Amino acid sequence: MEGILQVENLTKRYGGLVAVNDISFSLMEKEILSVIGPNGAGKSTLFKLIASFVKPTSGKVTFHGEQISGRAPHLVARRGVVRTFQEATIFKGMSVRDNVIVAHHLRSHASLLGFYVGSRAARADETEFGQSADEILEFLGLAGLRNEQASTLPQGHLRALGIAIGLATNPKVLLLDEPFAGMNHDETMHAVDLVRGVRDRGVTVMLVEHDMPAVMRISDRIVVLNFGQKIAEGSPAEIQRNDQVIEAYLGVEDETIGT
Repeated sequence: MEGILQVENLTKRYGGLVAVNDISFSLMEKEILSVIGPNGAGKSTLFKLIASFVKPTSGKVTFHGEQISGRAPHLVARRGVVRTFQEATIFKGMSVRDNVIVAHHLRSHASLLGFYVGSRAARADETEFGQSADEILEFLGLAGLRNEQASTLPQGHLRALGIAIGLATNPKVLLLDEPFAGMNHDETMHAVDLVRGVRDRGVTVMLVEHDMPAVMRISDRIVVLNFGQKIAEGSPAEIQRNDQVIEAYLGVEDETIGT
């Protein structure tokens, strides 16, 4: 079955180091696909390649049949493939609501000059973005924090704000970089529900994550990398009993891969 996004024979070399080696898989519409693997497996490089923050040495990424690898990252984001960066995209000195409003400008109709002089198009954009920001914050349970400064938020709410910023760009595919990092159990389970809710809004989700219990709970499918190569792909149940995956995680089944 052909997916919304295709990764085809993707390879990235840095001199003599092969960070990603001939990886292929499809991302199906409205699914949650997780990419896992030990440290140094190539997960972050794969995400950068898909979002076009680095160019592949060979192979390609296509979205709805159109090649996006090698294009400018902002053009890929405008196309609908959006990557979050943990806390890097959050302006800590701004309010929660203003952070989400700023993120909408990727889809603005007005020019930069129009925003500067307050043109009619700019005013219309600002009204639309404010309404959309309020709706997104309500959906993610952040409405009561909309006027709080982002720097005051606890870890779980910061992660939710990162997802809100991603949703503000109106993505078709949302690439989440370790969305559960640094959370306690209750925060993680809440974040799992949030990500499922994002998928239920019609957004296809792909995530890189180290929290194996969360991965096994949330994923429709899982792709496993090791030393830059894909060693397994399948449902959570299939991944948990895959011998190559167990070996890659040093055989610590119950603690590491969630079995």
